[in-house]
Amino acid sequence: MMESQNENTGLRSAVTTPKVWFITGTSRGFGRVWTEAALSRGDKVAATARKLESIADLNEKYGENVLTLELDVTNREQVRATVAQAHAHFGRLDVVLNNAGYSLVATIEEASADDIRALYETNILGPVAVIQAALPLLREQGSGHILGTSSNLGHVTLPVIGYYASSKWAFEAIHESLAAEIEQFGIHVTIIEPGAYATEFGSQESLKFSQGLDIYGHYKQEFFGTLRGLERGNPNATPEALFKIVDAPQPPLRVFLGSHNLPGVRKVYAERLATWEAWEAVSIAAQG
Repeated sequence: MMESQNENTGLRSAVTTPKVWFITGTSRGFGRVWTEAALSRGDKVAATARKLESIADLNEKYGENVLTLELDVTNREQVRATVAQAHAHFGRLDVVLNNAGYSLVATIEEASADDIRALYETNILGPVAVIQAALPLLREQGSGHILGTSSNLGHVTLPVIGYYASSKWAFEAIHESLAAEIEQFGIHVTIIEPGAYATEFGSQESLKFSQGLDIYGHYKQEFFGTLRGLERGNPNATPEALFKIVDAPQPPLRVFLGSHNLPGVRKVYAERLATWEAWEAVSIAAQG
């Protein structure tokens, strides 16, 4: 069918063929906002969360357009079964959105191997499991769009949450390689890179703390004081950007969400280029 949109709301009219989404981490934050926005514009969503009761209200609000499923992305067998169930229920998957994740709060010295491993299980191996489960289905369709929620910290880093930033750097590299590999199948990839937003991402459920060392106590207090002073965006302003991306015939590989990301990244990359250029003679000499 032909698509039409209300210019004032960005929501589709009744003549549009709805998209089918598979979204992880829908109990709060961006996952919840994007799930409800997609459903409100008439799309269908397989909404997943670690605790099914946290998204049970979606069934009452959106009826047959939503399928709520329990999913721990670190459980590969459950991921495979859940993706297959969503596909069988709706008959196809148009958008697969990896959104589940959390941040580890620790200096590089403080974090234990178990802390780091658990972070990567959720932030890296979980999304990979979803992608690997969905790809055969999307290839068979000959279409699809894989989205991943990264961060502006996929390009820059900060102290105290360096391991979280490192997981996003890895997340970005995986998706960039993926985009090149599956373009031949008619499947798109987009990395969504939000800046600071007023979501529940700072809640106890989305932050985990390593056992701290006293020597870093004051440093971390100052760091969090700086974070509290950041201007935060309105998460409810983001769905229209997401819809423009998934509705585009040729969607971008990367999109920032928020007004502060590009200036910050531009500054960091300028500094990196200046350093590489300053050391260019040493680099060239090392070629042999």
